[in-house]
Amino acid sequence: MSKPLVLAVNPGSTSTKIAVFDIHSHKLFQKNIKHSAEDLAPFATITEQYEFRKNIILKELEIGEILIDDISIIVGRGGLVKPIPSGMYEVNDALKADLLKGVLGQHASNLGGLIADDIAKSIEGAKAFIADPVVVDEMCDLARISGHPEFQRISIFHALNQKAIAKTHAKAQGNDYNEINLIVAHLGGGISVGAHLKGMVIDVNQALDGDGPFSPERTGSLPVGAVAKMCFSGKYTHDQVKKMITGQGGLVAYLDTNDALEVENRVKAGDEKARLFYEAMAYQISKEIGSCAAVLKGEVDGILITGGVAYDKMFVEWIKERVAFIAPVFVYPGEDEMQALAFNGIGFLKGEAEVKIYS
Repeated sequence: MSKPLVLAVNPGSTSTKIAVFDIHSHKLFQKNIKHSAEDLAPFATITEQYEFRKNIILKELEIGEILIDDISIIVGRGGLVKPIPSGMYEVNDALKADLLKGVLGQHASNLGGLIADDIAKSIEGAKAFIADPVVVDEMCDLARISGHPEFQRISIFHALNQKAIAKTHAKAQGNDYNEINLIVAHLGGGISVGAHLKGMVIDVNQALDGDGPFSPERTGSLPVGAVAKMCFSGKYTHDQVKKMITGQGGLVAYLDTNDALEVENRVKAGDEKARLFYEAMAYQISKEIGSCAAVLKGEVDGILITGGVAYDKMFVEWIKERVAFIAPVFVYPGEDEMQALAFNGIGFLKGEAEVKIYS
């Protein structure tokens, strides 16, 4: 077994994914640990779960015959900390305090850095990091302006996958990510489209709750006047409106499913209603890509399409038809979060990744 090893830790609401890679990026072990409602019931808050989840991880590594002392780097999924520039951050007291506090909210991903730090402390010489959390913020000042001073556009997007795919693509093309311009469209349960200007995502739609293209389960941008009218109609509570925007919007609202594969099959079977809304999603994504091209002043070296929906060749072709005139289109289907996390740790071991300080 090639040493040293990198452990990637990705906590989700009902699961904890772990994977172990060697310095050559070979995946040696992977496990998706499921947590039932009964498992998590004893814990009043998400942060209280980290000892429970850490112990399960250690047990699974033992079962998988991974020697804990061979692990040099643990990279945890970054949580809802303060907005920070892209990169890899060593877990320090300030980061742990904000992960525990949940500066921008409580989410299972907050556990990633806490678990990584706890495991690293038990291994001589090991280091703990987080990498590219969803709150990565490199937006230019112009991109933050919304249209009213009470509202500011903010950066919440699929930073981990967008950055990993962009860097992987640049390397494959013989380029330096920090010297080219790319547009990256992540197509999953949420959709984010980012303008990457020489290594910085200077503009991106806030992919969580009401900005950009609609997605399998989110509304994206809506007509503001109509939303305001609905909110004061007395027909809906605040929680109902929030669920309508995130979770029950997009394809769920139109077609009663968030499964893009199911919609793809319905379209191929001749379902015209499914085609209308599915193609409308591709249409909106294409518009967002066009907007990013304008942000980059037309100087675009490539358009990268990634995420689970990118497996659908028909859907991707709808996008290509509208945006291929801007720049060459490259497709990287799926999202390997574990590979993306490990990518950062391996870069550190090779001396290729800068470590940033969270404060």
